[in-house]
Amino acid sequence: KVLPAIAAGNTIVLKPAELTPLTSLMFAQAATEAGIPDGVVNVVSGTGPEAGEHLVSHPGVAMTSFTGSTAVGKRVAALATATVKRV
Repeated sequence: KVLPAIAAGNTIVLKPAELTPLTSLMFAQAATEAGIPDGVVNVVSGTGPEAGEHLVSHPGVAMTSFTGSTAVGKRVAALATATVKRV
C-alpha cells in the first residue's frame, strides 16, 4: 500500500500497531537512506483510539487504509464518513 502511494506522488503517514512500532520506524529509516525525501514517509506511534482516530478524522487526510479487525474497520469507516474520505 505504501509504495504505490509514493510512486503516485503522495506522502504517507503510517501508524503501526502499538505493540510493533519498530518495524515501521526501520522502514522509514530505510526509505530515507534510499533517497526518499524527508516528509514523504512519516510514522506516528500511539494507540488506535489516540493516534489512529485523529489521523482518520483529520480533514487534511484524503484517504485511509488499515489492516485490522472488523470492529476496527467499522470504526474507521464511521470516522471517515464525517470528512467524506476514501477508505
